[in-house]
Amino acid sequence: MSNDPYELLGLTKAVTADDIKKAYRKLVRTSHPDLHPDDAGAEARFKSISAAYEILKDPETRARYDAGEIDGLGAERPQRQYYRDFAGAADNTYQQGRGFGTDADPADIFAEILRNRTRSSGADFADRGFSAHGPDMRYTLEVPFLDAARGAETRITMPDGQSLAVKIPQGTEDGQTLRLRGKGAPGIGGGPAGDALITVLVRPHPVFRRDGDDILLTLPITIDEAVLGGKVTTPTIDGPVGLTIPSGASSGQVLRLRARGVPRAGSKTKGDQRVELKIVAPPDVDESLRDFLVEWRMTHDFDPRANMMKGAGK
Repeated sequence: MSNDPYELLGLTKAVTADDIKKAYRKLVRTSHPDLHPDDAGAEARFKSISAAYEILKDPETRARYDAGEIDGLGAERPQRQYYRDFAGAADNTYQQGRGFGTDADPADIFAEILRNRTRSSGADFADRGFSAHGPDMRYTLEVPFLDAARGAETRITMPDGQSLAVKIPQGTEDGQTLRLRGKGAPGIGGGPAGDALITVLVRPHPVFRRDGDDILLTLPITIDEAVLGGKVTTPTIDGPVGLTIPSGASSGQVLRLRARGVPRAGSKTKGDQRVELKIVAPPDVDESLRDFLVEWRMTHDFDPRANMMKGAGK
């Protein structure tokens, strides 16, 4: 499998930050092992796309990758002559007299280093003054829509049985990864523990949808509210509020409630709630309404499809 983060996310180098985020969210849904327990390759794919997203979501690490300073796993790329310089260094234990000559292949030198490390236990590393950061561990947490939008705190149980408090920040997005420092696997040779990387999956809501920092809602209104206008109550993620319907409103018309969305990243400013109107006829039409509409139809020639029909003939 390629280590190119662009290729792993199905992107090109010309993509924007929003393109990267959207591609990652889509792949989380199709590759997360918790969502596809019968797919043997899901875990490997998910780890690869998560590593790719970690590289590309940060403008600084993305720029370093594009410049060739780091590889697709985030590791520093060696400078030119690095291996040869190492082989000739005065403190190199593998130079001539210790198993390798000055013309030894650098690949052989590093292969021997890796073999020696593999043969050593964690205790050996500590005794020799070597320590390393423990590996990160990945988990999945499914949260309700409103908890992600408004922020919340919950608890998860780790594989070792440890209970861990997790704070869900306001505005957490579907597929976003939270990092809990020091809650991953133990370090090597006394090194610090890795981190817990928790991918948040947001459950759909029966009423609200989300578009960036905006909340979307389809609001049913009656025929008389559409014709005459009036003030109605509409739900928001922070509770019900009043909304003024203009007279002559149509289905599909969108009204905006300022600052009723979720907080923008790095800001206290909130997005908006966009309310799409949908005119709903009463299930039972009484005789008085029927008679009125029949008379109105006979005395008016309003045709909402007139412009459509003209345009269709061009």
